[in-house]
Amino acid sequence: MAAADQGSSPSVPGVTVSGPPVPRAGEVLTAGALQFVADLHRAFEGRRRELLAARRERRAEIARTGTLDFLPHTADVRSGDWQVAPAPRALTDRRVEITGPTDRKMVINALNSGAKVWLADFEDATAPTWENVVSGQVNLIDAFEGRIDFTSPQGKAYALKPAAELATVVVRPRGWHLDERHLTVDGDPVAGAFVDFGLYFFHNAARLIAKGEQDPNSGPYFYLPKTESHLEARLWNEVFTHAQAALGIPHGTIRATVLIETITAAFEMDEILYELREHAAGLNAGRWDYLFSIVKNFRDAGERYVLPDRNTVTMASPFMAAYTRLLVRTCHRRGAHAIGGMAAFIPSRKDPEVNAAALVKVRADKEREANGGFDGSWVAHPDLVPVARACFDAVLGERPHQKDNTGAPEPVTPAQLLDVAAAGGSCTHTGLHNAVQVGVRYIEAWLRGLGAVGIFHMMEDAATAEISRSQIWQWIHNGVVLADTGEKTTAELVRRLVAEELASLQAELGEQGYAAGRWTEAAALFEQVALAEDFPDFLTLPALALID
Repeated sequence: MAAADQGSSPSVPGVTVSGPPVPRAGEVLTAGALQFVADLHRAFEGRRRELLAARRERRAEIARTGTLDFLPHTADVRSGDWQVAPAPRALTDRRVEITGPTDRKMVINALNSGAKVWLADFEDATAPTWENVVSGQVNLIDAFEGRIDFTSPQGKAYALKPAAELATVVVRPRGWHLDERHLTVDGDPVAGAFVDFGLYFFHNAARLIAKGEQDPNSGPYFYLPKTESHLEARLWNEVFTHAQAALGIPHGTIRATVLIETITAAFEMDEILYELREHAAGLNAGRWDYLFSIVKNFRDAGERYVLPDRNTVTMASPFMAAYTRLLVRTCHRRGAHAIGGMAAFIPSRKDPEVNAAALVKVRADKEREANGGFDGSWVAHPDLVPVARACFDAVLGERPHQKDNTGAPEPVTPAQLLDVAAAGGSCTHTGLHNAVQVGVRYIEAWLRGLGAVGIFHMMEDAATAEISRSQIWQWIHNGVVLADTGEKTTAELVRRLVAEELASLQAELGEQGYAAGRWTEAAALFEQVALAEDFPDFLTLPALALID
């Protein structure tokens, strides 16, 4: 479908827009915005492809050596006395951040949640259907203009609170690896990162700066996902510099927080902040993607890298604790914020026992982060905002952060970061079954356009499915024997569990409800990415062909 067929997308030389019609697309896919995105593509696509190739080369090197180390040629950066730019007022106090997709209801609830920051997610919490990509941009514009509202099918109305009570928006575009097949430039698909960042920045940078004159909680701020090296951070810095110059925005207006959610990035925290130092706001400690990255990179390095049941690997596990200590220490030495990981529990208003047990764990997790030097942390549900806030209030008091807390003085070593075996725990049939259940249920929802999904009282996103299927692959290829049943993990066992899960879902949903879903496709895709002989880098890559 050509650009004109969208009904509201203007013709821009070399640019083609395809996909189903989306209401109000013309407000987002303007000639100026499409030209801006096309310019990003033409300026930086070659470098993006080089960096994706470099990822493959580094993975091959890890496979050859079975280890990682800090980069010798950047030692001067790690030892240097430098800091990132001071945080803007809107990002000075980040003690509680809420995450979620950019659908209309979530926009309102997140902004109203009482959190300091809302991570408006075009990445793992959003299934990148064309409708989600475009309507998410519309919803953010409406929110900034104060004209967003929503009424549920049950008649419940949602509206924004006064501006002073709203969270600061920080947008997470897609990672470097994902293409947006509905938008091509000169015949090539544009990176989803360029689409998400470009449309948002083009339409909102000047608006947010103008709002910031009256409302300090405004600015063009971003979270950068799936970063694997400081060279990838350097590319983002070049994109920011280009974008600001192109729109006449003062250099350094953009602020970016980088998710350290890959094992390779954990060895380059200083370097990543250094590359972005004029635009850097902090680093974030992811969890599931970090574990997924360990499996992906060390998948053929033997049993010492085999992860036990995912729910037993906590942030207190020795190798995860080393990673968080290094993150806090690096951030605070450089004047950046250290932001903790996700509390994904979804409070239940029907089961007080489930609630009570889960809230004890959430509170302990947030107290650990606050006492460990983090300046803030993530939650997935508005009801967890006061829980997390109380934990950080107890440590911070009236201070906006604790950058003066430099953390433990002992150096963190490569061996500590890679000591997966010290996590303890075991690989069980219960854990394998849970991985199948969560993986299949999440992928089915994703295929229907839902990127943030409540499963078994937890808010799950694409990272959940990635760790679920990657652990299965790892257990099979390492011949793991399940501790609770004595069975060996095999492809045949996994296929049996998938079949049993589909039968269970048929009974749970009924014939009509089951038929309305995409369960057969989800199961087939899950088996494809979990059981393939060659490990697929991301499950979303083959999945993209199955959505509009």
